[in-house]
Amino acid sequence: MLTLSVKEGKMPRVKYTVEQIITQLREAEVALSKGQTVVRVCWQLGITEQTY
Repeated sequence: MLTLSVKEGKMPRVKYTVEQIITQLREAEVALSKGQTVVRVCWQLGITEQTY
């Protein structure tokens, strides 16, 4: 489950559960081990390189 947090004058932030974050990190590790680039993996996961 993800929730949105809205602060005055800012875009809403998405808060992921610990399980969702771990799942995405595992998916990233698998993709990287198959030779994909960090840029490609981040794009597929919908996150920035700085976040990864």
